[in-house]
Amino acid sequence: MDVRHNWTLAEVQALFELPFMDLLFQAQLVHRQYHTPNQVQVSTLLSIKTGACPEDCKYCPQSARYTTDVEKERLMQVEQVLTAAQKAKSAGSTRFCMGAAWKNPKARDMPYLLDMVRGVKAMGLETCMTLGMLTAEQATELAGAGLDYYNHNLDTSPEFYGNIITTRTYQDRLDTLSHVRDAGMKICSGGIIGMGESANDRAGLLIELANLPVHPESVPINMLVKVKGTPLEQEKDVEPFDFIRIIAVARIMMPYSAVRLSAGRENMNAQMQALCFMAGANSVFYGCKLLTTPNPDEDSDLQLFRTLGINTEQRAQKPDLIQEDELLTQVNERIAARPTADDLFYDATL
Repeated sequence: MDVRHNWTLAEVQALFELPFMDLLFQAQLVHRQYHTPNQVQVSTLLSIKTGACPEDCKYCPQSARYTTDVEKERLMQVEQVLTAAQKAKSAGSTRFCMGAAWKNPKARDMPYLLDMVRGVKAMGLETCMTLGMLTAEQATELAGAGLDYYNHNLDTSPEFYGNIITTRTYQDRLDTLSHVRDAGMKICSGGIIGMGESANDRAGLLIELANLPVHPESVPINMLVKVKGTPLEQEKDVEPFDFIRIIAVARIMMPYSAVRLSAGRENMNAQMQALCFMAGANSVFYGCKLLTTPNPDEDSDLQLFRTLGINTEQRAQKPDLIQEDELLTQVNERIAARPTADDLFYDATL
């Protein structure tokens, strides 16, 4: 199958309308053509700054506009982040993702973020961040520090987008993805299913992603986690077969991309997850929490992987011990050079 960037709505609708087994069979053929079967890439996501976000994303409990149980927290200390990254690596993760509830990072944030990237990179882990919108200059700085992936989801189709978010435009999101790509980083971008969107909106999201000049290297497909206090808390549950179809169509449209099961996996039983893997999903988030919402714990995931005969992906990218020591020394020296504790741990909710 050829890699394409010119999908039409009629073509994608036709994929969604295939008999379920035919769609899964086609998706699995594509998956085996471009990926190692029975292998899943494992990532861990850490919220490095939680709550008090000025955006109005209707699905998000971290928005300052909604009353939820999420408590706002300041930007984590660099050492705390590195400790969490080491724990994630020990648990089997190959990529460590750091998320901050911001509209965009401020200039004062950048030195700390860059140290986090350098420190995690020194452990031999792939690095990923999601910090909101980026300028071209910020993207270049992060890339220079060694950031491998930047996550910035499109969330839904352009047509439905205004029903979910009004504080940034769809074009704002596309511009950030362009800055990330131009800086030489890999893109992680997907969407959320179950926000009241139509079947055409689901197709439209995948078209936007697949028709980018280069497909995102990682495509997270989230199932809405309904959080009390958010405007979407009463939305209907996603029909499991509909969700699996989206995974399969994403695999067919973006054959080289890693298709990731992301938020909502806590509400999927083992059988549903197995069908998602059959449909072409080959990446998961690992650990008990995704930012502020539940996720299956590591033991449950390992048990499922053993049952299905799935192996977690191993990365042969660990720096040699000398380089690792040098990188960690550089990070520690940067931290030690800061004059006060307040310089390291300030109120990032302002």
